[in-house]
Amino acid sequence: MESNGRDDPKGPVLHIVVVGFHHKKGCQVEFSYPPLMPDEGHDSNLLPEEWKYLPFLALPDGAHNFTEDTVYFHLPPLGEDMKCVYGVSCYRQIEAKALKVRQADVTRETVQKSVCVLSRVPLFGLLQAKLQLITHAYFEEKDFSQISILKELYDHMNGSLRGSTLEGSQVYLGLSPRDLILHFQHKVLILFKLILLEKKVLFYVSPVNRLVGALMTVLSLFPGMMEHGLVDSSHYRPKGSVSEDPSLVESVSGAEEFVSVTEVDTYLLKPPSRTSPDSSESDWETLDPSVLEESPEKKEAAEGKDAELPDAFDPEPGVPITVQPLPANGQGGVVQGLVSGLEEDQYGLPLPIFTKGYLCMPYMALQQHHLLSDVTVRGFVAGATNILFRQQRHLSDAIVEVEEALVHIQDLELRKTLNLTTADLRFADYLVKHVTENRDDVFLDGTGWEGGDEWIRAQFTLYLHSLLSSALQQDNERLLADYGAPFVAAWKITHNYRVWYSNKHPAMAAITPGHPFQGQYSVADVKLRLSHSVQNSERGKKIGNAMMTTSRSVVQTGKAVGQSVGGALTSAKSAMSSWFSTLAQPAAVAAPEYVEAATEVQP
Repeated sequence: MESNGRDDPKGPVLHIVVVGFHHKKGCQVEFSYPPLMPDEGHDSNLLPEEWKYLPFLALPDGAHNFTEDTVYFHLPPLGEDMKCVYGVSCYRQIEAKALKVRQADVTRETVQKSVCVLSRVPLFGLLQAKLQLITHAYFEEKDFSQISILKELYDHMNGSLRGSTLEGSQVYLGLSPRDLILHFQHKVLILFKLILLEKKVLFYVSPVNRLVGALMTVLSLFPGMMEHGLVDSSHYRPKGSVSEDPSLVESVSGAEEFVSVTEVDTYLLKPPSRTSPDSSESDWETLDPSVLEESPEKKEAAEGKDAELPDAFDPEPGVPITVQPLPANGQGGVVQGLVSGLEEDQYGLPLPIFTKGYLCMPYMALQQHHLLSDVTVRGFVAGATNILFRQQRHLSDAIVEVEEALVHIQDLELRKTLNLTTADLRFADYLVKHVTENRDDVFLDGTGWEGGDEWIRAQFTLYLHSLLSSALQQDNERLLADYGAPFVAAWKITHNYRVWYSNKHPAMAAITPGHPFQGQYSVADVKLRLSHSVQNSERGKKIGNAMMTTSRSVVQTGKAVGQSVGGALTSAKSAMSSWFSTLAQPAAVAAPEYVEAATEVQP
């Protein structure tokens, strides 16, 4: 297991930290083992500058509204040889009068504290399961000076997790794609495509455990992402001018007053610990394979041709500039990516999405709000519970309302880009049907294969493998059309595609190109398209409600005049068919492409 700390820790767990809420100082670190600052004691409040937001991440905004909660968060590395630090925090709130030993700084009726684990490995669910037990025991003591249990937790975790691999089901513990599909239905594929396009995606819901659960479950659909794809996802520097006083932030009357969009952050993004050959920070959005071989003069010329970037990848290219080596056995396993710097499998996965300034923040504290408009952050997948984030829609490309299962996208062109094709709708419908039909099955825990969690992840792996394989083929326009021509065009100029395409992955030769659900259109496809349109567009919802009203009216009228129920239902069906015809008319004008016209993304 690789080292990921300044002092080369003995195990995967770096620190156990207790964060409390002080009535005058706000959120602050009260205990850390080993000390967060090497020259300080266990009870020091001091923090490394890179981790200044730790208290606000561990004790989330609005925590006083809940008796307990769980937070997943990411911290920046502390050194050049360090990777992302993964945090899990268990929050509790108890009445002060219940304490056996009441310290002098406890002046309120309730006590709010969080116990955190800072780890080098993204075993969120496993860490949470262990931490919840210890946090419960710690609070049951009703004496927060009893810290021996926390030191024992540190030793136990490092002893039990040392040597653990990031392969297998333990990485996905607590993440349920099955529940995600049941809740978001076909919109899960829209979220998948949004992240492939490296857009600014903000998840919003409260409490935090629902937020981080939904966000991380979406990421778990990307093969290899949880295991190896997040190591560079938190490379940012805190902003020195951000106020640490929560009262100042809460006193802001309007969301637009909190952060100026025109404000330019002078802090530069900390470069990843593993950079590509001859790369620089200016390459992150313009990575052309030729950059690795061209002279500096040619590189500068290439950077000035942003408008021609789609043409940088000729549909009939020569042999890619580098060849990704396979493991010694030729099967399975991971190796270090030559350009991405990530540990990759033989297919070049995970895709290097969360690199070069594209951040992953499962939970984002209000004090980090400036990162949404930071010029060194090219995009993000972030979670928030504060309404200020949701109100400032212009800072995100998409806002995901987890509670209502809505995806809000304001930009019309992006909505068109994300329109699900008929093949995509078939794929999504296939997932939804298998999950829904097995809903009352004996495999409700998601361990069953078909319709279970592992099965869902396997379907998304197949989807991505097929997309990548299609992109490698010559004369591939028809193959890629099933994924959506606008989507593919936008994806081909992303950083993750450029890096992946700049390597040759021999194992891809075994993958059959073409959409898994390609095929001729049928009447069933038309019904599927109309069904999704009715369910997910504003106009469709209005028509659907009107159809229901018409149906009820016809039935009631039939009963009133003695008409048979069967005749009334026939009339209702006729009325519904009329409404469907009305819905289909605008799309039919654009025939034969009308099946691609309707959007499922909420405006």
